[in-house]
Amino acid sequence: MLVYPEVFDVIVVGAGHAGCEAALAAARMGHPTLLITINTERIAHMSCNPAIGGLAKGHLVKEIDALGGEMAKNIDATGIQFRRLNTKKGPAVWSSRAQADMDLYRQRMKQVVERQPNLWVKQAVVDEVLVEDGQVKGIRTSIDEIYLGKTVILTTGTFLRGLIHIGLKNFPSGRMGDPPSNKLSECLKRLGFEIGRLKTGTCPRLDGRTINYDVLEPQYGDDPPHPFSFSTEKIDRPQVPCYITYTNEKTHEIIRSGLDRSPLFTGVIKGIGARYCPSIEDKVVRFPEKPRHQIFIEPEGLNTTEVYPNGIPTSLPIDIQLKMVRSIRGLEKAEIIRPGYAIEYDYANPIQLKPSLETKLIKGLFFAGQINGTSGYEEAAAQGIMAGINAVKYVRGEGPVILDRSQAYIGVLIDDLVTKGTNEPYRMFTSRAEYRLLLREDNADLRLMPLGYELGLIDEETYRRFLEKKRLIEETLKRLSEIKLRPTAGINDTLKNIGTAPLKTPATLKDILRRPEVHIYDLAIFDEYLKDLPQAVAEEVSFQVKYEGYIKHQEEQVARFKKLEDIKIPPDVDYTSIPGLSNEVKEKLSKIRPTSLGQAARISGITPAAISILHVYLTKKKVIK
Repeated sequence: MLVYPEVFDVIVVGAGHAGCEAALAAARMGHPTLLITINTERIAHMSCNPAIGGLAKGHLVKEIDALGGEMAKNIDATGIQFRRLNTKKGPAVWSSRAQADMDLYRQRMKQVVERQPNLWVKQAVVDEVLVEDGQVKGIRTSIDEIYLGKTVILTTGTFLRGLIHIGLKNFPSGRMGDPPSNKLSECLKRLGFEIGRLKTGTCPRLDGRTINYDVLEPQYGDDPPHPFSFSTEKIDRPQVPCYITYTNEKTHEIIRSGLDRSPLFTGVIKGIGARYCPSIEDKVVRFPEKPRHQIFIEPEGLNTTEVYPNGIPTSLPIDIQLKMVRSIRGLEKAEIIRPGYAIEYDYANPIQLKPSLETKLIKGLFFAGQINGTSGYEEAAAQGIMAGINAVKYVRGEGPVILDRSQAYIGVLIDDLVTKGTNEPYRMFTSRAEYRLLLREDNADLRLMPLGYELGLIDEETYRRFLEKKRLIEETLKRLSEIKLRPTAGINDTLKNIGTAPLKTPATLKDILRRPEVHIYDLAIFDEYLKDLPQAVAEEVSFQVKYEGYIKHQEEQVARFKKLEDIKIPPDVDYTSIPGLSNEVKEKLSKIRPTSLGQAARISGITPAAISILHVYLTKKKVIK
């Protein structure tokens, strides 16, 4: 047995999207950090689709960037198509998405991790979390290496007792080509954690040389592309199209013919799959009335012919997969390079976590990513950076950083997990955020960058540019409020020329900008200062002006929300002794142990009446004022 003499402040197990963000955050905050992974060649590997962002997921990436994380910078440097989604709707639900060059994405993140001061990388299978008197002490590997640490963050992805299914064949694997982590899952059970089983899946990979692109519908990115990171000035990489095709009735017949050998429909798979990202066989069975399902043909990189047919994740037998693929328009002669598969894996119910992502059971042990029941690279990375920050806070003896639901999608994500738990893979949606008009992509830096700077994760130059942007926004809003137009013939003719109604009474530029048809740059004819506004500033000012009434209403809602959030509940409250609460409510409160009255109110099954009883009890006991 080899015991390494150095005691790390933070040990991160797993180098996927959560692990990279956790390790980088801890190291950048100045603390010796160990990142240990089963295969160092797969650091930040994209196991599923070759893309970052998407609906609500783009918000998470922008927030990670505003806090000082790496994901946005990494996709900006390696993306091959950038698109803003939902732009026909309001700005609250605009979401950025980018196709990644998968190999370059992995390589660049690996370089960033390897070159980061205070960060050491090791390759090993972790078998055990070492615990002494309820406090984490380190980890032990499969070859009996012991690394000691003040905190440990588990970011194990799909590796805990991972089992891959292709038809009725199955074999242990963390993902295709990598071994699973079996003993670590057993260790967590021994330590007393409630462990469940989930399932996810991926699509077959196709040889792009065998696809007939001439009959497919091209889908181009934005021109110019919009970067993810607030520090990226422009994207100058070559951009490529994706293509769209569809399944058809013949495809669905082929799928139905293989259901008797489907692990999903023969009961072989026991784990619960993602409701919002079902396999193609699941979609065909659940929606028999639909004649077709959309497929996006996504390139996996500039230097590979491999493509990802997003829309047909499957665990059907390989012979059915091949027939299915070749029944689709444009794919009649397609060759499968790698089959699609389903993977089952263990996860820990996240109600076993504090809002800091530290476990309630063991001090100094944190969970982040798919181990908490989430799906998606972005959800994992968001948890990773918060776990890394809070592990450092724990080492320093400082209070954790908790983002609430009014501050960030990251706050919504973590609050949902630790308050409600999950029995299926959790995916972020804009509909999960009550205050989504305040939590737009464009203002993630305004919301979170001061915190990232305070934590030491945002460099001086980036923060200087942020302060300049903030100054320009405030100055522009002031000018718009101060410059007043009168209903003269000349002014009204100019307004007609820019496509808006003439004035009947005096109005400020801000009043005119509120009109839906008026763009802020249109007003430069009245104030040349507006002509040279950076686009990011112009967009932010426009959103604030055009949605001012709605924003004010949501801010009032947040003020009411904060009142309950500010009423903190001590961790040692004996809920069983509170008269008037039902046994079910007592049990839920005792299990989740909410940190505030607001969190208690969001627990499933906790009624407003129960919250009132709890509030009165805590006030009478002088636990709260």
